[in-house]
Amino acid sequence: MKIFSSQQIKKWDAFTIQNEPIASIDLMERAATACCKWLIGKNFGAFHFRIFCGKGNNGGDGLAIARLLIEHKCLVTVYILEFGKLGTDDFQTNLARLHECSTAIHFIQSPDFFPEINTEDIIVDALLGTGLNKPLDGITAALVDHINNAGTTRISIDMPSGLYADKSSKGNTVVKAYHTLSFQNYKLAFLLPENEACCGIVHILHIGLHPAFEQDETAEFEWVDEQMIKSIYRPRSPFAHKGNYGHAALLCGSYGMMGAAVLSSLACLRSGAGKLTAYIPKCGYGILQTTVPEAMAFVAGEDHLLSAPGIEKMNVIGIGPGIGMHMSHKKLIAEVFEKATAPLVIDADALNIISENKDLLKAIPRHSVLTPHPKEFERLFGKTKNDFERLQLAKQKSTQYEIYIVLKGHYSFISTPDGKGYFNSTGNAGMATAGSGDVLTGIITGLLAQGYSPLESVLLGVYLHGLAGDIAAVEYSQEALIATDIIKFSGEAFKNISQ
Repeated sequence: MKIFSSQQIKKWDAFTIQNEPIASIDLMERAATACCKWLIGKNFGAFHFRIFCGKGNNGGDGLAIARLLIEHKCLVTVYILEFGKLGTDDFQTNLARLHECSTAIHFIQSPDFFPEINTEDIIVDALLGTGLNKPLDGITAALVDHINNAGTTRISIDMPSGLYADKSSKGNTVVKAYHTLSFQNYKLAFLLPENEACCGIVHILHIGLHPAFEQDETAEFEWVDEQMIKSIYRPRSPFAHKGNYGHAALLCGSYGMMGAAVLSSLACLRSGAGKLTAYIPKCGYGILQTTVPEAMAFVAGEDHLLSAPGIEKMNVIGIGPGIGMHMSHKKLIAEVFEKATAPLVIDADALNIISENKDLLKAIPRHSVLTPHPKEFERLFGKTKNDFERLQLAKQKSTQYEIYIVLKGHYSFISTPDGKGYFNSTGNAGMATAGSGDVLTGIITGLLAQGYSPLESVLLGVYLHGLAGDIAAVEYSQEALIATDIIKFSGEAFKNISQ
C-alpha cells in the first residue's frame, strides 16, 4: 500500500471521478456510507451524535453522514462553522439534502454559539480535512478547544481537524480524536508517535478509489502489508540442504550480557539460516552451548570480544547484541568492516561505538542494515525537532552512506539507499521489552544468510518480528510478553505468510 501526500490524495479523487467515472457528490456519498456503516457497526447508534462541519468537502462528508444516521433513526444535531462564505458545491448539495430530513442544523458564528455537550454524546469532527496549510486560529481554534474539553468520545472524519497530513503539527491546536475514520490508504501523519494523542485508533475505510492510480503513481513512502510480504517470501526447496541457506556469524555477548547473544542466536536459527557461528567471549561459552546447541561457538576474548578471526568467510555478519562498550571495540568493528565481504547487520552496542567514533560511519560496507531505536539514532545522526524531520534525516543518511536504517518503534520505519521509506504494519507495545531488538538482529541476519536481498531481508524480517510479537501478545498479553516469546512464535509467523 502506498502512502500518498495530501496533493496526491486529491489527484486520486480526481482520477477516480474522471476514470470510473463517478460524480464527486456520489464519491462523497460512498465515503459517508462507509463512515455511517462503521458508526452503526460499533454500536454508537443509540447515542446523540453532535456533528461539527466546516464548509469544505470534509464538512460535506459530515453532512452526508448526518443524513445517513438520521435514516438509521439516530438522534443527530449538526453544527456548521460559519465563515461568511458559501461552501463547496458538494457541501451545498449535501446541506440541501440534509434540510429535507432535519431541522437540527445550527450555524456557529462566535463562541456564544458553542453548544453544551453531554459526556454520553458522540462528537463527529468534520471541520477540516487534508487541505489544511496553516495552524488553526480564531473561532476555529476555540471550537476545537471546546470539542477537546467536552470529555466525550470524539471521532474525526478523514483527519483530526488541525492536523497536517504531511508535516509536523507540534504545538498546533488539533482535535484529539479517540477514533479517526480515514479513506483508502494511510496518511503519513497517522504513523508517527508525535500524533498519537490526536489520531487515536485509525480505521482505514475502503471507498473504491480507482486502483490504476495507486498502481501507476510513485510514492515516497509505502506501507508494508501482507500482500507485499507474501511476494517476498520464498518457500524452501524440497531438495535443499543446510549449505543452501548460508553460514551466518553473530558477534555478540559479554560478561553479564550473554542473554543478548542467546536471543540473537536463537532468532537467527529460527529465521532459517543454514548454519550459525556465534563469536563470543569465553565467559559465555557454557551458556551459549547449553541454550543454543545448534549454534557453533567461536571464543575470541575473555569477558568481551577482542577479535573475529575468519569472519571474511561468512555469508553474513550481525554485530552488536550485548557486546558492551569497551575501548577495544572500535578496532574490532573497523576490522570487521574491512574484512566483511557482504552487508552487515549492526545493532545495539555496535551502534553506540560508531556514534562515539563517527569516522566509522563511512567505513560501513554498502547496503548494510542499521537497527537503532530512537535514542541510538539520535546519537548516531543528531537531534531533530520532530518525527517528520527524523524521517527525512534517516532517508538522507541512508542515501549518503548507502545503508538501510530500521528506526525501531511502533510502525518501525525503514529507509533505503535509493531514498524510499517503508512503514511496518505489524507489532505491538508489548514488544517494548528487553531483548526484542536482539531478536530482530538475529532474524534479519538469518534472512540475509539465506540469500534474500538486503531490502527483502529488512522488510520480511521486521514484518515477521512484529507478527510473531502480535501472536505472542494474543497468547500472553502485551504486558507479559518477553523477547523469548517472539522467538517462540516465529514459526507461527512463518506459517501465516506461507499460506
